[in-house]
Amino acid sequence: MSKGSSAARDMWQPREGMCSVPLRIGVSSCLLGEPVRYNGAHARDLYVRESLGRYFEYVPVCPEVEIGLGVPRPTLRLQYNERNDLRLICPATQEDHTERMTSWAQKRLRELADLNLCGFILKKNSPSCGLRVRTFRADGKPAPWAPGRFAAVLMETFPLLPIIEEGRLHDPQLRENWVERVFAYHRLKQLWAGSWNLSKLIEFHTVHKLQLMVHSPKKAQEMGRWLARAKGLGRAEIRKEYEQMFMSTLAIPATRGRHVNVMHHMLGYFRDHLDKASREELLRTIEEYRRGIVPLIVPLVLIRHYVRIFNVEYLQKQLYLEPYPPELALRSQLI
Repeated sequence: MSKGSSAARDMWQPREGMCSVPLRIGVSSCLLGEPVRYNGAHARDLYVRESLGRYFEYVPVCPEVEIGLGVPRPTLRLQYNERNDLRLICPATQEDHTERMTSWAQKRLRELADLNLCGFILKKNSPSCGLRVRTFRADGKPAPWAPGRFAAVLMETFPLLPIIEEGRLHDPQLRENWVERVFAYHRLKQLWAGSWNLSKLIEFHTVHKLQLMVHSPKKAQEMGRWLARAKGLGRAEIRKEYEQMFMSTLAIPATRGRHVNVMHHMLGYFRDHLDKASREELLRTIEEYRRGIVPLIVPLVLIRHYVRIFNVEYLQKQLYLEPYPPELALRSQLI
């Protein structure tokens, strides 16, 4: 493995002297194959269970079972009442489970807070777990889509937590962004769990600089300026403000154009090393990515090659080159 890859790998795995924080992910139980759905079936997702499961410690949650509903059970749906309040209703009995679900969710999430979750995978279309669920008016006619009742409380309680439905994990861009944020959040939690100070936070920020620039150059610059002024702030304020800026910036979708800009920026570090033919080859490969001819991984592999050969220390430490385990092969699918 190249030195660049090794330096990056050290950042998403616990390092010597760094407090080890398990990479725990909340997940709808049915996605792991547990037969807890309304009809007694499961919704096992092999990508969730097998591919991602090699890296995550899952914490399964089934809101409907955990509030005491049986398996099998009558279906639930989100329905507005006469006062235009969205309720979790059993159509067969008209029983309202809204308060029961909300009260349980608040208690359950307080318990989950102690586990330092780094992300959550939810079951799509579920009236409890879905992020975008069909709703109905009081007269039974369709109404605008809304989050399931557990999902709504989850997002309110943990607004920075990377959350995704399993269906969206099969979209290359959405999947890559979610996984990237999960591993970044894990690294940040490792930092907080140790004896961190402003100097260590600046070091953390520095190795994420190019990664942040791919999401928003403007936000990355604002974060740098904020860190330069943060010396007089208390630890709690620094932690709260930085975490909000860091995770919200990574949530901005990266674009092909910003990837190209960052790679051109990296090219400057090889100015005194590359001969004309090698430089033109790299520029041509970046241009082929810009035009959608090759996936993102192609120019990045070439850049990592030069980082190793020329021992470019600054780029060796940049998490942009390897923000998560390369075995996931997510950038191979980003055209």
